[in-house]
Amino acid sequence: MSGPLSSRIVVVTSNAGKAREAAALLGRDVDARPLDVPEIQSLDFEAVVRAKAAAAAALLGETVLVEDSGLALPAWGGYPGPLTKWAVTAVGEAGFARLVHSWGDPRAEAVSALGLARPGEAPAAAIVAVGRISGTLAPEPRGSNGFGWDVIFVPEGESRTFAEMAPAEKNAISHRARAFAALRLLL
Repeated sequence: MSGPLSSRIVVVTSNAGKAREAAALLGRDVDARPLDVPEIQSLDFEAVVRAKAAAAAALLGETVLVEDSGLALPAWGGYPGPLTKWAVTAVGEAGFARLVHSWGDPRAEAVSALGLARPGEAPAAAIVAVGRISGTLAPEPRGSNGFGWDVIFVPEGESRTFAEMAPAEKNAISHRARAFAALRLLL
């Protein structure tokens, strides 16, 4: 692989699961670094990763890759989107699933947005790739693989949650796999 991903890859995340998946999807080791960067509050995944990537690149002085993921619910106008982490943290995966099901529409789209930025570049210069997969939310958490809301997301055409799949199965179809495939095409 040539270009920005041919040298050492700094993935800015404190989420060990995201770092493992990034390494598996790239087919190589990554240098995962937790970094507290300001995160804009927006339902626009691309705007969030552009700003986050530019801020991380400026702080580290290196080319970085950031990822933001979430669940966009059609019944809620795309909310919580990039704010999923906070919505799920407030009530837990089981509470979030119950809340969504109480609205009578458990449809969800899992979204992953990747932002690649170099130091000194404006957020608009970041390379952004997005991956999406439609599905529904299970009425309650199931499975022990994966991380975060994997225990409640059931991809379209499946009866199992991401957390009930083996990591290789999830990585073959997930929103994150699609985002990394799109990033490779952009580079």
